[in-house]
Amino acid sequence: MALIIETSNAYARGLLHGVHAFARERGTWAFSFVEQGRGAAPPAWLAGWHGDGIIARMESPEIALAVQRTGLPAVDVSAGRFAPQYPWVETDDAAIARLAVQHLRERGFRRLAYCGDARFAWSRHRARAFRALVEEAGPEAGLSMAEFVPPSPPQQAPGADDPARSHALLVDWLRALEKPAGVFAGYDVLGRAVLEACRAAGLAVPEDVAVLGMDDDELLCELSTPPLSSIIPDSRRTGYEAASLLEAMMRGECASGAPDAAGGRLIAPLGVHARQSTDVLAVEDPAIARALRFIRKHACDADAPINVGDVLRVVPLSRRVLEKRFSKALGRTPHEEILHTRLARAQRLLRETKLSLEEVAAASGFTYPEYLSVAFKRTLGTTPSAYRRKSTARLPHASG
Repeated sequence: MALIIETSNAYARGLLHGVHAFARERGTWAFSFVEQGRGAAPPAWLAGWHGDGIIARMESPEIALAVQRTGLPAVDVSAGRFAPQYPWVETDDAAIARLAVQHLRERGFRRLAYCGDARFAWSRHRARAFRALVEEAGPEAGLSMAEFVPPSPPQQAPGADDPARSHALLVDWLRALEKPAGVFAGYDVLGRAVLEACRAAGLAVPEDVAVLGMDDDELLCELSTPPLSSIIPDSRRTGYEAASLLEAMMRGECASGAPDAAGGRLIAPLGVHARQSTDVLAVEDPAIARALRFIRKHACDADAPINVGDVLRVVPLSRRVLEKRFSKALGRTPHEEILHTRLARAQRLLRETKLSLEEVAAASGFTYPEYLSVAFKRTLGTTPSAYRRKSTARLPHASG
């Protein structure tokens, strides 16, 4: 098997881990593979290579043409679609945008913004989905959206021919944004660039501008100032699914064309790894901000789980007024916010600890683990155990 996947970023390395996991199960795969960066030319050895199949990130016409010339079964793990005759497996950009909007709205932001990279189809897809979600919320939600695409990528990315100009334009754009604003950057390198531009513009993060990245590249995110919140892709599953699809093609079970009518398989992200860059409440309604702080402080109390009646004792509002103003500010009711806060805590504990299901339920404000399982299944479409298996496969270092 030939792997034409760069090793220069966390997402691509996650793909390689997924492919390796599939190969380890089969025990009969051997790889031809060289370390390379995003945007690199096709490896010279591919032209004379005699193998069985290829998994490639076809992010340029050159890579796509080199793969086509081999005449071998291949699976594309890029959103570029430079070789549409091949089946593909890729992250679900609409689901990523939905998580970004949700995360920023949860923190009270109604002025949202997207910072992207025009070189990549997945960035354009995320921008389009992000914009559609803001428009779909309607005027009653009070949301607005701004967008910035640097004329050249940030300095850390390949092809950055004029990073100083891009930085200056990004600084100007951030200064002009109506504050407070929540910014979703299409990938973590760009998220770091936004944080650096905020610092140069004299803007406080997250109070003036909250910043959310994508890929959850732990090293990049933790070395950022402040640490960068980021959406967690399920890149291992993407790589695993691509390897499974390639095996089916080589066996003649999926000889050519896409695996389904949509042209490929979309893999949803795992969630958001919240760090300091979005650790803020930007709710402008004082009563709703107070209610939200109370919910987030007490929703997971194990000894006395709260309900909407407890929230009403904290704010001088009727239930009808509270629900109307809460929904306008955050897009959900106080009851839904209590449940969401508990489920978010349960997801984090399932990902990052080895606590039993009973312990996770208790630490998340659920009286019984059965209640957690029902809420998990109804809201997330999976069971707590299945969620843990999928997410901890990506994080082998998780511990209690």
